[in-house]
Amino acid sequence: MLSRFNELEDLTKITEKTAAIILEAIQGEAGVRVPDIAYMQAVRKRCDETGTLLIFDEIQTGFGRTGRLFAFEHFDIVPDILMLAKGIGGGMPLGAFVAAKEVMDVIKDNPMLGHITTFGGHPVSCAAARASLAVIKTENLVEQVERKALLFKERLKHPAIKEIRGLGLMMCLQLHSFDQVYNVSRYCAENGVMIDWYLHCETALRVAPPLTITELEIEKACNILVKGLEKYA
Repeated sequence: MLSRFNELEDLTKITEKTAAIILEAIQGEAGVRVPDIAYMQAVRKRCDETGTLLIFDEIQTGFGRTGRLFAFEHFDIVPDILMLAKGIGGGMPLGAFVAAKEVMDVIKDNPMLGHITTFGGHPVSCAAARASLAVIKTENLVEQVERKALLFKERLKHPAIKEIRGLGLMMCLQLHSFDQVYNVSRYCAENGVMIDWYLHCETALRVAPPLTITELEIEKACNILVKGLEKYA
């Protein structure tokens, strides 16, 4: 079991008896922890050496959130299995399991009925996913992510912010205490900006706007955030 990013010695735990390694491309609820490129490439290499499947959870990071269509592209590797949801449906409930045919062939009947779902592939959700991907591509939303992320970083300057972590429009503001996080998020909500914290990092504020956010909306949101920080720093 690997529980830490960027600890190369942990990779010795992957052996020929390891069926699969499951990783978030970027840890989300831990407070947006971005792994080193060298570490992710070492994980891929170790999995190749031991015949272990590398599974990436891109439920939060997929479909442009980080500035690439999929976050694994930042690390110049390809997982064996890719798990997708949230962004894939454009607001409609949908998930996807993506793998090469040789992997899919193994699990389609071994075990029997081993890969089924009650709601998977609903036609309305699939139509929404297709339309959403078309908008992402035709409006070049992924190409705009880095510029928009930079605008956030330029405008979110305050002594209460210890660190801004993240990649693209998957960011967090590391504050000093949960009281700050709670009060600032409540202030933002009261003034029209929805923001919250993380399941396993309650001292950080989540910044994850829609990819369609405009520069004017970024400016307005940042002004409200800074005012909240000034009030509760």
